Amino acid sequence: MFTLLILIIYAIIGGVSTLAMVIGIPGVLGWKIYRKVKYHIPIMK
Repeated sequence: MFTLLILIIYAIIGGVSTLAMVIGIPGVLGWKIYRKVKYHIPIMK
């Protein structure tokens, strides 16, 4: 029972971090492209 509880906790932690990356990385890329198109700021700045 204790092992199952630990497994569930680790699954939730892993899912949250994966979800943050899945949402965050495309969001940052989209923001960089938006700034480049609208304000002509280099992507790497």
